[in-house]
Amino acid sequence: MDEKLGSFVEDFAALVQLAQATRLPASGGEQLLAALTNHLGVPAQGLPVVVEEVNSHRYVDADILLAATARKDAGSRLVGIGGGDQRHHSSLSDMLQQAQGYSQFPLAQPDYSNLPVGAGEQRQVVALGIWFFTRRGVPLAVLQRKAEPRFGRESGTLEVLSPDPQVAADFLADLRLEMQTNSVLKGQVVSFTMQDYGPSSAGITFHARPVLAASEVILPEGLLAKVAEHAIGIATHRRALQAMGQHLKRGILLYGPPGTGKTHTVKYLLSESTGTTAIILSGGSLAFISEAARMARALQPSMVVLEDCDLIAEDRSFGHGPQPLLFEVLDAMDGLDDDADVTFVLTTNRVDMLERALAQRPGRVDLAVQVPLPAEGERAELLRLYSRSLGFSPQAIAEAAAGTMGTTASFARELIRRAVLAAAFAEVEVKDEHLLNAVEELMADSESLTRSLLGSNAGDLQPGGAPT
Repeated sequence: MDEKLGSFVEDFAALVQLAQATRLPASGGEQLLAALTNHLGVPAQGLPVVVEEVNSHRYVDADILLAATARKDAGSRLVGIGGGDQRHHSSLSDMLQQAQGYSQFPLAQPDYSNLPVGAGEQRQVVALGIWFFTRRGVPLAVLQRKAEPRFGRESGTLEVLSPDPQVAADFLADLRLEMQTNSVLKGQVVSFTMQDYGPSSAGITFHARPVLAASEVILPEGLLAKVAEHAIGIATHRRALQAMGQHLKRGILLYGPPGTGKTHTVKYLLSESTGTTAIILSGGSLAFISEAARMARALQPSMVVLEDCDLIAEDRSFGHGPQPLLFEVLDAMDGLDDDADVTFVLTTNRVDMLERALAQRPGRVDLAVQVPLPAEGERAELLRLYSRSLGFSPQAIAEAAAGTMGTTASFARELIRRAVLAAAFAEVEVKDEHLLNAVEELMADSESLTRSLLGSNAGDLQPGGAPT
């Protein structure tokens, strides 16, 4: 090693040792350790810190309850912590220990962050700050910290200090109880979203509740009413069922080809269940079924929608054991109490795959409903629904419906769009000929892939005209 470089390394090591051995004088302003000791009445560094983790999607609830608790104490205050990035990497215990040595954590303004509390609504929450207040005459300090996966924290935390450990424990117990029954999620339509930092850092997306009339859902006669009665109607007889020892939780399976209206039916159920907490899981977010079941139990009446369950019927990649994730879904359904007012709605395009799994876990689904390809009369209704403002003649609607056997609701919507596009390109009003030309175009042999992508099996017809 070069002589000058070696000398520099030795000098630098000596400087580090000196800094560690010498307490730096406090900078101007109130310091964390002194403020906590003054509020609690005893040396803060000698008290145990009680840590409570808060899931990311329940952090807003904790923020609301902490603010409400502080408002009950006229002398309460909220402060932030300075000290650069070190504050993000240190727990409250670490800060208290470091504050006795060379590190200082001056009080500053709290950090804030905006989090959703509804579709298009946000709340400014405390991202990092300390609450000082008293509860039942005993002082408490609560460090509130939002989840920050980039700093290695995948959940929010509350770190509580009090000279009376029982008061701290009771405070957290009451907070948990309040969060079980009071939540911004209650009565909302939400879905879990995968975050950039991995599956354990899921977030919540709020959705506006659909507004859909029964007349906008075209299904075989009586089918929509059957589904709605089981999903929503049972809750209206809650007391009678419970008095007779019957369970409230129910499972519905909607199955059929893609594009036949399963998702549309789910939207109708959501529109008719105002006040019900709805949790939608699909794709990778199905891995959060256990958390969704806990939320559904706490925030009932609830509806848990599991879309395209066939995709996980044999998929072990998301689960925590050797069984397919679908079995975890079914076990979560079975784990709810009989009096839980929770509806599970499963949709699938591949009932053959799902049926095998359901046979191994019987009793979870008590109503299976096929959503078939629309018959000719239903295809005509779909065309009328999607062309309400266009004025096609009844004859053109009837001819188009007759000529699109084996197609789906999605196909009917695309027919209308093609007709409108053709008229727009020609710079004329939409006429019957545009609709009939669209039928001829999309039903041509050259468009078989397009029909398949729209969920149609119109290319696979038996000689008698019935789908294979």
